[in-house]
Amino acid sequence: MGAGGTVEAPGIVLVPQQGPPRPVGRLLLEHLGLPELPSDVGSIEELMTRAGFHRHDGDARIWEQEDRALLAGEESLDGGDRLWWTFPLAWSDEETRRRVRYLGMASHDLRGSLANVRSYAALLLNGRVPLEPKVQRGLETILRNADRSIAFSQDFFDSSRADLGSLACERERQPLLPLLDAAVERQRAAASAANVSLLLDVDPLATPPEVVVDGARIQHALEAFILYQLSRAQPGEVIRLGLHGGGGRVRVEVRRDGVPLSDEDASVVFRREERAFREKKLEDPLRVYLARQEVEVHGGTVGVETDPGGSALFLTLATARPVELAPPATLQA
Repeated sequence: MGAGGTVEAPGIVLVPQQGPPRPVGRLLLEHLGLPELPSDVGSIEELMTRAGFHRHDGDARIWEQEDRALLAGEESLDGGDRLWWTFPLAWSDEETRRRVRYLGMASHDLRGSLANVRSYAALLLNGRVPLEPKVQRGLETILRNADRSIAFSQDFFDSSRADLGSLACERERQPLLPLLDAAVERQRAAASAANVSLLLDVDPLATPPEVVVDGARIQHALEAFILYQLSRAQPGEVIRLGLHGGGGRVRVEVRRDGVPLSDEDASVVFRREERAFREKKLEDPLRVYLARQEVEVHGGTVGVETDPGGSALFLTLATARPVELAPPATLQA
């Protein structure tokens, strides 16, 4: 099942630091079919469950109840308040499947052509054929741009599938720390070229949390955050990846110590179209927007924070429940 177009308007609940949640109008109550908002719910997930909705398989942002479907989420506000929101979805299985198949065909054709270009450029650069310096530089440029185009096309088609509620994810229980380490190692060369220090800033004595995620998706999101920070870093600045856990969730922070983002830039980090039109390019806005989709499909959240010492992009995920060990055989008898 996939999502078609969105309809109507969002329902909103303001959740202050002190006091019970307060609906803004009655749209959210109408979306959930509730006469009033329960005063004892502490999260959007608990609220959706209390209203009789369950998560859609394949996209944790979508909640279903019989023939109804809602997008639902939570946003952090300045001052520590939060915002819960719901948004109705119009479902069309047949049309969505058709669009997903179309995207698959387009992805296959485009990536296949780019892969051929890349393969032949790499073949000519393998050192077996002597090349003039100008030809060498030309082939290196072809190879570099083929790699960028393949990555961009993958992001474009993945984001389009996510818009349809059909982003493929293969979740498994795994430690989170190796994903951070892999993201740092993959982008270390780019950081070095920019004269920026890229550090994995975690306590080596701490027990790393485990999560149930598609590791490739979360690593891609982390690399997107690193590349965003790298594109704005000045030589000599430092980018740190850190972990902070508690309350059944873990927060991964990609912080750049240096000149902080302006309020205007911070407000549009995850807005794909607005950034693309402002920056006159789509590559990074799309990559960061897809990172948000990849985190949200796991039931996580993303955000941006700034202070006088720098800026941080962060994501949060639910930690895996502790594994319960069976009692010894002598106690089972």
